[in-house]
Amino acid sequence: MSENTSTSTGVSRRGFLTAMGIGAGVGVLAGGGGAVAYSKATEKTPSESTVAFRGSNQAGITTAQQNHLHIVALDVLTDDPTELKNMLTTWSQMAERMTQGLPAAEVGAENEYSVPVDSGEAHDLGAQNLTITLGYGPTLFDARFGLVDKKPAHLNPLPTFPGDQLREELCDGDIVIQACADDPQVAVHAIRNLVRAGSGVVEVRWSQLGYGRASSTSAEQSTPRNLFGFKDGTRNIRSDETEDLNEFVWSDEAGWMEGGSYLCARRIRMLLELWDRQNLGEQQATFARFRSSGAPLGTADDPEQEFAAVPFNLIYGREPAIPVDSHVFLSHPENNGGARILRRAYNFVEGSDTFGHLSAGLFFITFAANPDATFIPLQMRLARNDRMNEYVRYESKAIFACPRGLKDGEDWGTQLFNS
Repeated sequence: MSENTSTSTGVSRRGFLTAMGIGAGVGVLAGGGGAVAYSKATEKTPSESTVAFRGSNQAGITTAQQNHLHIVALDVLTDDPTELKNMLTTWSQMAERMTQGLPAAEVGAENEYSVPVDSGEAHDLGAQNLTITLGYGPTLFDARFGLVDKKPAHLNPLPTFPGDQLREELCDGDIVIQACADDPQVAVHAIRNLVRAGSGVVEVRWSQLGYGRASSTSAEQSTPRNLFGFKDGTRNIRSDETEDLNEFVWSDEAGWMEGGSYLCARRIRMLLELWDRQNLGEQQATFARFRSSGAPLGTADDPEQEFAAVPFNLIYGREPAIPVDSHVFLSHPENNGGARILRRAYNFVEGSDTFGHLSAGLFFITFAANPDATFIPLQMRLARNDRMNEYVRYESKAIFACPRGLKDGEDWGTQLFNS
């Protein structure tokens, strides 16, 4: 990886980081290291729509899924462990403030000659249930930072699954930051300011915006629809299913991963023009659910039946009611040794490509305690046999170890390097 270099503006990257409080090891929130003086009178009152930043687990995993996503993967440029640690410390302070509806850094008597410490676009919006979730990729645990012995047990690159059409520039990364909020500008603001504060230490590898939740993480939320028009993720783990969370989501590894989870991400391009030419019977057979109600085939097409038991043994004539190559058949816990997943998927639409086709799909995120035992076998099963594969294109893959939540007085830098 390259060393920090000076920019053509006459201000070195290291100098900018020091002004932001990173190079000095105190962070932009510590006061004297910033570009402006601090005045409490300038701060906004935190919004009532806030999610606690600290706790036994990171927020943004079982948190009731918000409506918008901005996720970014970054590569670390520096080879200096101290620079990395200081950046993570500063990020912790910034993230805690933003999730409480405050500016990313303490602001004061700014003037036309000072560089604002917060970009300002979320100034009047409040917290909007913002959560910021951090994770580390397998490549962060090479020889650069002395973290080889801290690499989590299941943090290995995801395999390339059958049928993948991966775009290398959308895969992997040293660090991931997931920001979710009920206002898209709040999520974008969070990522923008964290990336800005890490300039010279990290650079963006890939990012993704999600404009509408495509899964539910709490019993109070209804099952949303994906861009194929179907309810998706009916049987996935919810936040009140404590036993399944402990078995399938929260890691029991020692150290900073105890109470953490593995984030697995896949960008799924949905071939909407092809899908839109299929008749309703084919579409419903692909999912094995009624489009209107979300109820499994073989039951009544009634919203009250969405969570009904799937009739795998029901036969119509010579054909099963639930096709064996359907998404429900292949992904259901009954057909996967009881394994379940927690997912935080989002729809995305990015306009049209050069052929006039919508560039749109599903950005799939799941959290797992042991992806080797749950997510990877399930994804391999789907990749080989899922009827839906005719209508989708898997364009990316990435895995990150998300540490446990922060204790009072703790930050991501000390947690990673000192735990």
